[in-house]
Amino acid sequence: MMHSGSARPRIAILVPCYNEGVTIGKVVRDFKAALPAAAVHVYDNNSRDDSIAAAIEAGALVRSVACQGKGNVVRRLFADVEADIYVLVDGDDTYDAASAPAMIEALRSSGADTVVGVRRPLDSKLAWRPGHAFGNRMLTGFLGVLFGRPCRDILSGYRVFTRRFVKSFPVLSAGFEIETELTVHALELRMAVAEVETPYGERPEGSVSKLNTIRDGVRILATIIRLFSAERPLVFYGVTAAVLLALALVLALPIVVTYTQTGLVPRFPTAILATGIALLSALSFFSGLILDTVTRGRRELKMLAYLGTGSRPGD
Repeated sequence: MMHSGSARPRIAILVPCYNEGVTIGKVVRDFKAALPAAAVHVYDNNSRDDSIAAAIEAGALVRSVACQGKGNVVRRLFADVEADIYVLVDGDDTYDAASAPAMIEALRSSGADTVVGVRRPLDSKLAWRPGHAFGNRMLTGFLGVLFGRPCRDILSGYRVFTRRFVKSFPVLSAGFEIETELTVHALELRMAVAEVETPYGERPEGSVSKLNTIRDGVRILATIIRLFSAERPLVFYGVTAAVLLALALVLALPIVVTYTQTGLVPRFPTAILATGIALLSALSFFSGLILDTVTRGRRELKMLAYLGTGSRPGD
């Protein structure tokens, strides 16, 4: 929905910030230069350096979020800020502010509800920490297989959204898994997603990454599996049921053969185990059926919230 009395859509730059005193001022200035009409909102997450002072000096609108974690900050940003187009970017000065107008134009011209800034490292050895490139490809590919739609960079922190995306998105993640959740939300509501390549640079000297390759990679993988089980329960629990049933049959077949030949059940504990696994298989399958009905209702509510928020900018 367009802001009343203005032909131009309102644009908001959303910057989660935690100990980015070295870079946040430059990020704010760069985005104000790239999008002069946009309001830059920096939400600080208990920084122990001069991030707040640097952001205010650069001209940002600054607020504080007490609950630690990027997901918690994004939740507050999405809830508090009113705009027609939202640009979400990290405060570490690794993303290219000059790409923002092209990403917004892609949003408006393609009919998409979100545009992902696909990172193109200026120097792969410096911009990507060891293991990050492989981990990103693995997690991106895994999510694409599970949800049936290919993605190029699910972990990008540089994205543009319509108002109806932002206001219909129930943020559940507390940390860096938020990017994965944003992607799954778009895929599950079958939104149009556009991608624009954008330069990705290394952190300036003195700026320290908050990511832990292994820990955060495991958390993101767990988030993908959790979201898949929540959004596709019939498939998730159906596959689990099939695996359990196959295991039960493998255990039971020799017992059945022996019983038909001799009328005896010599391995009674194995028979009990096979029966228990078969019951678990049935329980898993029917759980998937029930949860699938619940998920459909939840998805309908999210779709109604999405459709009820208003039209796209320019529509």
